[in-house]
Amino acid sequence: MGLVATMPATAEALRTDLLNLLIVDDDRAVREGCREVAQALGFQTCVAEDAAHAYRLLDARSIDVVLLDLKLPGAHGLEVLQQVRRRRPQAEVIVITGFATVPSAVAAMKNGAYDYVTKPFNAEELRALLERAARHIKLAGENRLLREKVRSKQGFGNLIGRSPEMEKIYRIIAKAASSSHPVLILGESGTGKELVARSIHFSGPNRDRPFIPVDCGSLVPTLIESELFGYVRGAFTGAARSKEGLLTIANGGTVFLDEVAELPVDLQAKLLRAIQEKEIRPVGSTRRVPIQVRILAATNRELDTLVEQGSFRKDLYFRLNVLALRIPPLRERKPDIPLLVGHFLERLTRVDGVERTLSDDALKVLMNHDWPGNVRELENCLERASAMSSGPLIHLADLPTNLQDSLARPLAGPGTPRVVPIAELEKQAILSTIAQVHGDKLLAARLLGIGKTTLYRKLKEYAAREEPAEAGGRP
Repeated sequence: MGLVATMPATAEALRTDLLNLLIVDDDRAVREGCREVAQALGFQTCVAEDAAHAYRLLDARSIDVVLLDLKLPGAHGLEVLQQVRRRRPQAEVIVITGFATVPSAVAAMKNGAYDYVTKPFNAEELRALLERAARHIKLAGENRLLREKVRSKQGFGNLIGRSPEMEKIYRIIAKAASSSHPVLILGESGTGKELVARSIHFSGPNRDRPFIPVDCGSLVPTLIESELFGYVRGAFTGAARSKEGLLTIANGGTVFLDEVAELPVDLQAKLLRAIQEKEIRPVGSTRRVPIQVRILAATNRELDTLVEQGSFRKDLYFRLNVLALRIPPLRERKPDIPLLVGHFLERLTRVDGVERTLSDDALKVLMNHDWPGNVRELENCLERASAMSSGPLIHLADLPTNLQDSLARPLAGPGTPRVVPIAELEKQAILSTIAQVHGDKLLAARLLGIGKTTLYRKLKEYAAREEPAEAGGRP
């Protein structure tokens, strides 16, 4: 067939050395010629002279590309193709056919073949076809990986972050979601306690039931009681009709008590009885009502300290603390900041259609800030910066004044923790993000909010800084 083995190899560019090729043909000359071309491109190749041998290889090896002759002894080409698709659904099949059987090659493509080549064919034709198949496989793999990254970048539910601290949180959430025990969620303001509660509920078996949040800190005590337990007609002035409490309305779902430490002590006793006895007594009623609800509670205060002070019941604390989950503040998981920035900017894009990115200086400041208001403060900062920016690029001057001023603050006296230069924080953020997305630089640049050209320039600078040290260390 006139195969020529001398040709420029492109294995390095396509990384075809990572791809396995199976050649199925009963003609030894064709098999060896195809193998020579494929190996010159960098493919790892194996050959089979009949269908039975091909099936054994497909079962034993990870095959990416199959060169399949449609005319094999004792087997119809389309039947073999179907077996290949069943055994290796991700593999791309290139069928080999003669001019007289081109219609059967078209039928093969309708049955899932990637392409076909007609005999006699030359090395250049086969090389181009294999390179095209390799690119197709690479692109399909990247698309699958990108979909996985998009799904996984949020970590769990609507939570954002892939730092070790957040990975630990996700594992606890997964365990908590499968149970019906109360969960106590601890963390500073703005860390996302309600998001954690929602993730627990909507990842569990009762996800189709109601999730009802209650802000215990924003309601007066009498209103909290009537909201949670309900009331009957005439229970108090203005109670013209009976009303069900949220603990009853939830009915198989979840009630999330945010800032549970703000509950008055007498209401704490009623809540404890409701959790233990699984029943409540509406305000003004003498009848008890059974409930079926899961309680999730959260606070930014140290409940054990409040227990010692007598402002929070010890028995309720133990009842809520069956499962405890402490959310780390943003300053303890700074590698997640680029992911959070990308998420919030993407959400703003859906609102006004403007795709925004951060300048290098702006990103440096965000990475260097301690974020006392945690994720909520970061979100508000980006909303403010987006409103102040005059274009799609958010500059340092667009950030809130307190963040801009942080660059000019003098260092404290002796005993101050080591100050990390902004350039080093930037480097850590870039390298950490690239590692989290498994080397995908384009995705990393997008998550970091910088252009790909900037990212490549930064990486080149980092490499250049290390080369002199390595050279100086050589004997």
